[in-house]
Amino acid sequence: MSILKQLETDIITAMKAREAQKLEALRMVKSALKSKEIDKREPLTDAEVQKVLGTLINQRKDSFEQFTKGNRPELAAKELSEIKLIEAYLPQSASEDEIKALVAGAIAQATAANGGTKPGPREMGSVMKLIQAKIAADGIRADGKVVSEQVKAALNS
Repeated sequence: MSILKQLETDIITAMKAREAQKLEALRMVKSALKSKEIDKREPLTDAEVQKVLGTLINQRKDSFEQFTKGNRPELAAKELSEIKLIEAYLPQSASEDEIKALVAGAIAQATAANGGTKPGPREMGSVMKLIQAKIAADGIRADGKVVSEQVKAALNS
């Protein structure tokens, strides 16, 4: 079942169960997806849906941090529950070991492309592009910040 169809089903279920907070969050997600679809002027692919959901999660994480710093625990808890709700629609996030394997593979690929010389910190952008392409092709999810930190550490060593 596609993410959009699952979302529609969950909205109906939340309405029947009278779960107001869950319903509000699901409608917000659907609204964001519909807005992106209108901007694009054609239906979204699953990869595009995942990208929009990832953006929504990042927004919620930023809000969670701000509410925590601002001593607003009730709003921070709401953001955290929305993050968990949205993450349920995304594929499992890559583990640290999987990310390390992706980084090692991308560096090996970049080394082969450079004629056997290992890329340095200046070639971080090209290595990141290889990793992002692999992540998209495999249909997995990885936090860009974590990937970036691991690439930086691997290139500097």
